[in-house]
Amino acid sequence: MLVRRAIQIAAAFALSAGFAQAQISDGVIKIGVMNDQSGTYADLAGPGSVAAARMAVEDFGAARKGMKVEILVADHQNKPEVGSSIARQWFDVDKVDVIVDVPTSSVVLAVNQIVKEKNKVLLVSTGATSDLTGKACTPNSIHWTYDTWSLANGTGSAIVKTGGNTWFFITADYAFGLALERDTEAVVLKNGGKVLGRVRAPFPSSDFSSFLLQAQASKAKIIGLANAGADTTNAIKQGAEFGIAKGGQQFAGLLVFLTDIRALGLDKAQGLLLTESFYWDLNDQTRAFSKRFAERYKGAMPTMAQAGVYSAVLHYLKAVEALKSDAPGDKVVAKMKELPTDDPIFGKGRVRQDGRKIHNMYLFEVKKPSESKGAWDFYKLRATIPAEQAFRPEKEGGCPLVK
Repeated sequence: MLVRRAIQIAAAFALSAGFAQAQISDGVIKIGVMNDQSGTYADLAGPGSVAAARMAVEDFGAARKGMKVEILVADHQNKPEVGSSIARQWFDVDKVDVIVDVPTSSVVLAVNQIVKEKNKVLLVSTGATSDLTGKACTPNSIHWTYDTWSLANGTGSAIVKTGGNTWFFITADYAFGLALERDTEAVVLKNGGKVLGRVRAPFPSSDFSSFLLQAQASKAKIIGLANAGADTTNAIKQGAEFGIAKGGQQFAGLLVFLTDIRALGLDKAQGLLLTESFYWDLNDQTRAFSKRFAERYKGAMPTMAQAGVYSAVLHYLKAVEALKSDAPGDKVVAKMKELPTDDPIFGKGRVRQDGRKIHNMYLFEVKKPSESKGAWDFYKLRATIPAEQAFRPEKEGGCPLVK
């Protein structure tokens, strides 16, 4: 059964507020948050992404401006066929205007094509494949928070430059894992490193023992985990049982979230290098936003995926307001690219013609238990990667939208 529920979060009809409802398709802006609500990726996105979307609508002041907005929620179960079915139902029957979040690259690539076909809008926060701004780019989609290229560029290059020059990959066997392995291998080789082997793990996996034994036997200095969520934490926990770190090998988490570190505990995660686009304790703005988020959602600090949903929805609504319409989708996305971005998550930024949202990325190291000052105090900043260097150069992606 699909987990589906509609939440009406703003309903104001006073045209004196300065926004004519007649210019909005069906009189309502419908935002569909599609993600994993109960499985491998539920903690890092899931219901927290829904809370972030609601915050964005409220902070934008939709009700005050006379804009009626509804949020729909669906669980795609990390299955492309389920995600595709939801997307068609939302567009054809429920009149959804924009789909947001969408972890699991195989799902997002399938949904991406339907969004283009229906001329709607897709704002990807959690799906990671860099193909979304490369060969799979469309005029209807924006890749918002991070991608496999930026993760590889941050974590992979930093580790090779500090001596981690031989790698073995444990890779989730679907589009995301394969893209992350591909992009990281390119960075490793570019910086003079070597890849000694790789193994493809079914997604999701609970038992990594055979894969860890192969990685251990390779004698590679670095075991690159081209997976995410519970798969990453399971691999690291089981790696401790196999004595991976004691044997002189080191894990590189290539997509790690705040919730993963909490699940692992600092005793197991300490010293792990990772790349993120957002951390709650970066500055006064991120701290203020995260405090408000925690008050709404289980007392938890937001992950970068959840923060990215807030940022994307906020900018989408600004574009709809400026355009005075939520359709057609390609016109809304064009307006989003035209307007500069500015929010408490990423500060000032922009959206490129290939659909890539540009902002700083950050290389973090997980703190030792003795260094942490309290709950959610997990990271110390190792390096800031400037926005223009953090993502693949636009001309190298192969996106047909780039002239």
